[in-house]
Amino acid sequence: QVQLVESGGGLVQAGGSLQLSCGPSGSIVELGTMGWYRQAPGVQRELVASISRLGNTHYADAVKGRFTIRRDNAKSTVSLQMNSLKPDDTAVYYCNFSNVRVRGLFGTQDYWGQGTQVTVSA
Repeated sequence: QVQLVESGGGLVQAGGSLQLSCGPSGSIVELGTMGWYRQAPGVQRELVASISRLGNTHYADAVKGRFTIRRDNAKSTVSLQMNSLKPDDTAVYYCNFSNVRVRGLFGTQDYWGQGTQVTVSA
């Protein structure tokens, strides 16, 4: 069994920076795309950024030029560097690993982190 552990959320003033990190608690043999999503109160969860196994990235228009997603395939970790933060970035941020193959288990499945709160004050 695998759990995704997130860290790095917190409270920051507008214009500040935060870095989120996410890694597994168990042994992952291989995995596909890794991503970060966010959900603000009363709003549907949305994709913020994703990175494929080969390193191809995708960003939501709202964060392009401010956020950077990176992955470490050897450690099965993903990070999200967030710069020039705005109050609109306030949300719970979730990491997602897709097509995860866990050592000792058959098949693949997707996993979600527990969520980490990011609050940006004006």
